[in-house]
Amino acid sequence: MLLDNNLRIKNIMPVQIVKVLYPQITVRSEAGEYLIVNISEQQLADPLFWATAKDIAHAKLWVPLGRTYHQLLADDWVLPQKDELALLK
Repeated sequence: MLLDNNLRIKNIMPVQIVKVLYPQITVRSEAGEYLIVNISEQQLADPLFWATAKDIAHAKLWVPLGRTYHQLLADDWVLPQKDELALLK
């Protein structure tokens, strides 16, 4: 189930990665606001994370970012399956 139908969507904003320069990622929101992504220690040490971030920036894809902590979301735009089951009850 997509997050469009869930209240959690209010805590998420779509952004485009505009600059990837270790150890910082800069994104642009739909409103044109530029933000710095908060990156975890694990992400800092992960070369695959940085390569993927560069690929996403090159493709100009929109990715979900948490509004409060400015962190990229691992589960993308989809609710985890357990949340889907709770909505069906």
